[in-house]
Amino acid sequence: MNKLAENIPVNIGEELLGTGNNIYTSGLGSVGSFVSLFLNGAFVLSGLILLFFFILGGIGMISSAGESDPQKAEQAKKTITSALIGFVIVFTSYWIVKLISSLLGIENLIF
Repeated sequence: MNKLAENIPVNIGEELLGTGNNIYTSGLGSVGSFVSLFLNGAFVLSGLILLFFFILGGIGMISSAGESDPQKAEQAKKTITSALIGFVIVFTSYWIVKLISSLLGIENLIF
């Protein structure tokens, strides 16, 4: 029966994130885990922003369809084009980070 309770961590947060003696990294374990956490959050946030601008551009295109003002349609096209350019930049940066992490031998840097 004692063997069963041996594998249960006492503090799950310390087990998952690591322990650090520095007060600045006490919950993160190391600078590498902080960078990994930051990159994951940045990619998720950029995806949400991308989705917002696609929806905003789509609504602009739909609302300008019945009007005689071509500037609204042009502005909506610019919004969608900018969102696509942002998507390409984020997608490329994701794969560059993946490539660098595999070249340096760092596993699980991002997702």
